[in-house]
Amino acid sequence: MSDTSTASEPPVVVGVDGSEHSLRALDWALDAAESLGSPVVVAHVRSDALQLGSARIASLGKDPELPDTVLNAVRTVVEERGHAIPVRYVSLDGSVADALPAAARGGRLLVTGSRGHGGFVTLLLGSTSRTLAMTAPCPLVVVPHEARTAEPPGGPGKGRVLLGLHPEETPDEVMAFAFETAHRLGVTLEVVTAFRLPPQPGALLASPSPALQVPPPLPEADDSAELIKEAEREQEERLGPFAKRWPDVRLVPSVVPGDAAGRLVEGSRDAGLVVVGRHHRHRIGSLLIGSVAHAVLHHAHCPVAVVPPRTAGDTLGT
Repeated sequence: MSDTSTASEPPVVVGVDGSEHSLRALDWALDAAESLGSPVVVAHVRSDALQLGSARIASLGKDPELPDTVLNAVRTVVEERGHAIPVRYVSLDGSVADALPAAARGGRLLVTGSRGHGGFVTLLLGSTSRTLAMTAPCPLVVVPHEARTAEPPGGPGKGRVLLGLHPEETPDEVMAFAFETAHRLGVTLEVVTAFRLPPQPGALLASPSPALQVPPPLPEADDSAELIKEAEREQEERLGPFAKRWPDVRLVPSVVPGDAAGRLVEGSRDAGLVVVGRHHRHRIGSLLIGSVAHAVLHHAHCPVAVVPPRTAGDTLGT
């Protein structure tokens, strides 16, 4: 394993803690770095016990030499793969939520598993990944644990890129990331724009008794068709400049009524990557992630890329 990196290329930073989930993330990060031509920085935030032990030894005037079992696990993975990509390992102190974003500043990607050591089996997304989705300075890719992973056609990493697009609110950098990724991998880019049909007037009136309640009437076919046409027009306008920039990307636009998060989660079953924005344009100053990104991170069956607004970091992987 090389301890040097290519200074001219921003690295792919991957957070590991020795768990199977983090080693799956490392495996994904090595593949991504190879396709990007970027070095890899493997970042391990030492446990509180190790940090405390090192501090106590250092206070005695000695150089703390504590074994790093995570480094051994990482070396095994890298050596088995036989990667030629430069790989550098860094051991970090502090909290994971602070140390990993700091290590990823200026990086191409930050990659993490959906949960690490100590996570409950039924927990879909660990607190660390959830926090990083709000604070990462570059695109964050969360790799799901094995129980949630679906195999895309053609094998891992070969599935299409699935982009959730709100024509009025999705930032350009999110779209550019999705197009560039599909171009680099040579896969189809499916763009999903979902919208909710407005309720019928009768559905807004409460019945005096549950026994008297009736299902709301279905929307008129003409009304639905008009809404879909308008959404298709808006989607086409947003996609146009990016389709010209990446003309070789096979684009599959989709406009459907319904819940955006549900459509993306269902589509993730045979996708290679789902791309969502961290939050909307009017919330650039917020540290909250949008409801769609939140739901997709919790339930997607493939890796999810959460792309921050341009002001949140120096590089967005393009």
